[in-house]
Amino acid sequence: MNMDWLKGELFDVPVQHKLVGTMVDRIQDPHIFTRKLVPWLVAIAFFMESLDATILNTAVPIMAKALGVMPLSMKSVLSSYTLSLAVFIPISSWMADRFGTRRVFATAIGIFSLGSLLCGLSNNIQLLVFCRILQGCGGAMMVPVGRLTLVRTFAKSELVSTMSFVAIPALIGPMVGPLAGGLIVGLSHWRMIFFVNLPIGVLGLYLVLKHLPDYQIASRDKLDWVGLILFGSGIALLSYILEVFGETSLSTHGLLALLGLSIALLLSYGLHASRKTRPLLRLGLLRIRTLRAAVGGNFFTRLGAGGMPFLLPLLYQVGLGYTPIQSGLLIMPQPLAAIFFRYWIPNLLSHFGYRRLLLGNTIFMGFSMMLFSTIGHGTAIWMIILQACGFGFFSSLQYTSMGTLAYADVNDAETSMASTILSTVQQMSLSFGVATSSLVTTFFIANRFTASSDEMIQGLHKGFLVLGLVTILSAFGFSELNEHDGDNVSLHS
Repeated sequence: MNMDWLKGELFDVPVQHKLVGTMVDRIQDPHIFTRKLVPWLVAIAFFMESLDATILNTAVPIMAKALGVMPLSMKSVLSSYTLSLAVFIPISSWMADRFGTRRVFATAIGIFSLGSLLCGLSNNIQLLVFCRILQGCGGAMMVPVGRLTLVRTFAKSELVSTMSFVAIPALIGPMVGPLAGGLIVGLSHWRMIFFVNLPIGVLGLYLVLKHLPDYQIASRDKLDWVGLILFGSGIALLSYILEVFGETSLSTHGLLALLGLSIALLLSYGLHASRKTRPLLRLGLLRIRTLRAAVGGNFFTRLGAGGMPFLLPLLYQVGLGYTPIQSGLLIMPQPLAAIFFRYWIPNLLSHFGYRRLLLGNTIFMGFSMMLFSTIGHGTAIWMIILQACGFGFFSSLQYTSMGTLAYADVNDAETSMASTILSTVQQMSLSFGVATSSLVTTFFIANRFTASSDEMIQGLHKGFLVLGLVTILSAFGFSELNEHDGDNVSLHS
């Protein structure tokens, strides 16, 4: 009896691409559940990174005391990780194409887990920052390669629902992270924060090696080392200037000289990329309107919102005097609301389309950030929870919409580079966002070393207003979109 038709029905699942130009050869895999497992495998990586990024927030005041530094100075521990992501993410595109998504993804999880272990063993802030950079090297390959795997596995019409699903476990990290961080520093030692990811990393490594599809491009382009040096050093130097501004013995002229050098390095990379056939980041792809709007929107929106996870624990603990556990509980409604309302996102995009939704939601998101400036000693708990839910909903809708819009008009051969550009800009803005939020807040505090709780609250309130305004202004970046841009992804008609 011929059973070929049954084999075709059950096992026709595209799990590996060999990309040559724009041609895609789909290779069938004998495992029926592989396609269903891909989102879960990527979600594990997203969960690890989001948990690691948010579990530190409520622990910042305790860690600062243990390491002998001021709480606002702990921004280097947070921003060094996201900066490392921004510097090394461009390599992920080349590595995934050269060595295959499975091998690169597994290596990334291994490096990330090793970095977590070393962070937990660090005994001063300088060593901790170095180990956070090592973590970032792993995370730099983990998330963009995971997103690339999804884009190459699922059709564009399935991206919104697939990425919405993947983002749910990624949002569980921010939900349990602040509370877990508060519980750990309240009941145990802050070092345990970095050991939480280790068993998750071991499980993820096993599942990735066993089940993750292996997408690989047949070409063997050389890595753009000159571009990596120019871009990486320019971005790192710019982030350093934002971090040390107001906290360094360098003169104004010295800072301006470093700023000029950073700009010169980035401009040199732009000139280098325009002359090279296969640059580190193919900036020419930004001629695609939907990708350009998604990338620009990601940068400026996250530039304002990226510092919120850093500032809120300072408001609750240093300003209002809540314990780390209470602070974690107050932050928890934000990702919880993002998870709950995420199921509405495909319907909202289908009804409004990308242009109208992003223009309106960006403004609402900015106002929800500004509302945190009303929280003080007399604010009812239910009001804080309500504001956290509102911000969680608007930010979830914003990030999912921008993340899926980027792939609306790119072809199969461009998805790897598009994913790299989007991830790089996203992490740059998060790093700059933490540094900017600290810089803005410090500007409004007369003496951050001896500031009272009331002075801290007033400085944070003004910081929320400025960051919210920056987010609102970022809505102009979506005005260039046409009404039907991205309809092939949102299914808007």
